[in-house]
Amino acid sequence: MKFLLFAFLTAVLVILFNPFLPYWSVMILIAIFAALSGNKGAEAFFAGGFGMGLAWLSQSIYISTFSGSSLPDKMGELMGFGSEMPLLAITGVLGFLLGAFSAWTGSLFRKLFKRKPDNIYGA
Repeated sequence: MKFLLFAFLTAVLVILFNPFLPYWSVMILIAIFAALSGNKGAEAFFAGGFGMGLAWLSQSIYISTFSGSSLPDKMGELMGFGSEMPLLAITGVLGFLLGAFSAWTGSLFRKLFKRKPDNIYGA
């Protein structure tokens, strides 16, 4: 449940702040959010990745569908893909990677300041 909630809130964070802030500042916000939420390792990695990847994919599909512009098709042809679909998929994968590594960074940052026990043997 924590995984789905973190992924959903990451997607909402990206959708709200991406129009106003550059992508790297949204990555910093995701890292801060991951550090505050307390997700660990792979859970933070995949939840942040799914959240940002789905947000970027849905935004790019929405823009290409409702704008009526032929620019995505032309960019796909220019890059050698033939259509806009591989370009949209690459956008989603790039969003996944950026979100995943920023959430993982936040998780590791939280782990950096976690207090370790003084006496590891319990005596």
